[in-house]
Amino acid sequence: MDGFRQDVESAIPALRRYARALIRDGDVADDLVQDTLVRALRSQHLFHGGDVRSWLYTILTNLNRNRLRSLSRRPTLMPMDENDAADMAGPEAGGRDIERALATLVDDQRTALLLVVLEGLSYREVADVQGVPIGTVMSRLARARAQVKAFLDGERPALRRVK
Repeated sequence: MDGFRQDVESAIPALRRYARALIRDGDVADDLVQDTLVRALRSQHLFHGGDVRSWLYTILTNLNRNRLRSLSRRPTLMPMDENDAADMAGPEAGGRDIERALATLVDDQRTALLLVVLEGLSYREVADVQGVPIGTVMSRLARARAQVKAFLDGERPALRRVK
């Protein structure tokens, strides 16, 4: 097996972790990782060196954006679950609160936050993955952290004024 394929194979656990945190549905996340790997292996000739992991995150992020665009054209149905009760308590309640807080973030903010906090990428690497300047990444992270903190503190989200 050549070095490129070994690097791709070693990145699979990190890709799965990132996709599952990003999408919050294990089956869809696994499908997205598989699509990412297929696209990466087919497009190996487009990789011109550098960090394979960042390149794979870029592919996964772009595939997820395409998936979200496709889904936005269809109505979404969300089944009620027994675990949706507001008065849930216990050790797992904190994890659910963080999951709900992450769900309130816009996609670009959630992606930036997960890549930095969960995957340990630098701001520069996240900027490359998202295709934006590093200042935009810093802004997205600051807003995401503030919104998650406000959600966990029980504050109501502030409304933006639009003129």
